[in-house]
Amino acid sequence: MQPYFFFSYARRDFEAEDAFVDQFFNDLRDELGRIEPVARTEELAYRDTEQLRVGDDWAEQLAKMLGRSRTMVALYSPAYFASLYCGKEWTAFRGRVRRHHEDTGELIPALIPVLWEPVVPGELAAEVTKIQWAQPDMGDAYARYGLRALLRTGPQSDVYRQVVKVVAERIRDAAARRLTELAEFDLGAVRGYFPGPQPVEPPPTPGMVRLFIAAGKASDAAVDGGSSTGGWYGAKPWHWAPYHPPTQPSLAVRAQQVITAAGHTTTLEEVGAGLGEKLDQAREDNQVSVLLVDPWVAGADRYRSALREYDDQNHPVTGVMVPTGSGDPAVGPERDALWAGVRGVFRRNWLRRSDPEHLFRVKVNRENFDTDLTIMVTVAQNKLMDDNFDWGHDGDGAAFGFGGPDATFGPPMPGLAIPAEPDRPDAPPLRGDQDDDH
Repeated sequence: MQPYFFFSYARRDFEAEDAFVDQFFNDLRDELGRIEPVARTEELAYRDTEQLRVGDDWAEQLAKMLGRSRTMVALYSPAYFASLYCGKEWTAFRGRVRRHHEDTGELIPALIPVLWEPVVPGELAAEVTKIQWAQPDMGDAYARYGLRALLRTGPQSDVYRQVVKVVAERIRDAAARRLTELAEFDLGAVRGYFPGPQPVEPPPTPGMVRLFIAAGKASDAAVDGGSSTGGWYGAKPWHWAPYHPPTQPSLAVRAQQVITAAGHTTTLEEVGAGLGEKLDQAREDNQVSVLLVDPWVAGADRYRSALREYDDQNHPVTGVMVPTGSGDPAVGPERDALWAGVRGVFRRNWLRRSDPEHLFRVKVNRENFDTDLTIMVTVAQNKLMDDNFDWGHDGDGAAFGFGGPDATFGPPMPGLAIPAEPDRPDAPPLRGDQDDDH
């Protein structure tokens, strides 16, 4: 089933005003059925309270329908933006819209906000405020007071009916363009844009992060088409600055500053022969590694062999970041060829680019670089700690939670806090709180 819209709402709004939430959902579905007569009744909408059955894995079902529904209607309210799982639904669907745009060049406005109760834009994540939630033909009363107020004062009024009509038309138009479906994923693992970011705890101990860079040089760029290709280049690969105007002397320096600010130390060297052995040795030495790769030279003779060797091996505490430069082509054959070259080198890891683990990230823009790198290093360090943790070999299952009531589980494993990410819907996850109100 590919519902025309997925209905995303806060459980607290439903419990407080269940009749109004029900009425809007039913009115919207009926209006959509009226203006889209070719749609079957059962495919008009998906709502968890109507279609989840006893025994269903609710998170799995929600994730499945988020990946299949043609649009999502999000019922904005203070309760919505305080809900962890509303944030996960919103982020997952927003990420699906963005990936469709990146893959096809087509931007479909399939995430359709509805203002249920007034919210303060300044308190919302920047990514949320990018999407308009009101337009002139929805009326001033809706924009000021929200849809719930219209229902309370006049559930059959022309003002309320007009908002329902506008939203239904937006669903119909967006659904007709067919958003690319999203493969199955773990909704509980999605890092939502809201609730807002929580204070980040510093890592308990500093760590060593080894940086490896594969980038062009000025001499190469001059031969290949000019110094603007892939950003600004210098005499050495670590002079590469893909973001313009450069905010740091180079991307490598910027990366070192981010890692140092997080309390770690770092080294820097160029990708070359024996890369896999160096990554293995770093892991043996309790160090994590990050590869910074210039997409314009990923497939060049100087780096192709080493990067393909990395792609063919297993390096669980190594991350890869492939930035998209400020001057890179946004659309067209040149852009397609650029990223096809990256796919050709990272044939296995390319399939992980949307994984919640966050250890392989491509098309990283200037705004997201610092946060993405911080998260990547933290995830890699946590995995390294997992490697070193003694899970126990006593055979009674206690270390995995299967022991008896008197089983000794040992001390809790220390962990590193992963910071909230402001602008990436396909970012790495945190497990959801099972007591969340949605």
